[in-house]
Amino acid sequence: MPTVTFISSDGKRTEVEAESGQTLLQIALDHNVDMEHACGGNGFCTTCMCKVKSGMENLSERNDREENMGVVDDPDRLSCQSQVLGNVEVEVIEY
Repeated sequence: MPTVTFISSDGKRTEVEAESGQTLLQIALDHNVDMEHACGGNGFCTTCMCKVKSGMENLSERNDREENMGVVDDPDRLSCQSQVLGNVEVEVIEY
């Protein structure tokens, strides 16, 4: 099982195990990690954007929804569109 580490703005680290193929957003919600998601995880806003600190190669490739929202450069990803395939560490952006 992949390990996902969420880092909050105050530096708190939450490390959880997740099923391969789940999105970062779903993993965060399942483990009570505060992550905005105004559009309900449908990729139509950028409130769930996060910064990948390590493990970018362990996420699904960037998709059209991310590109259409202007999320085209690393380390930024939309957590609702990023499926976890291996260990990842992400910084949660708070609004």
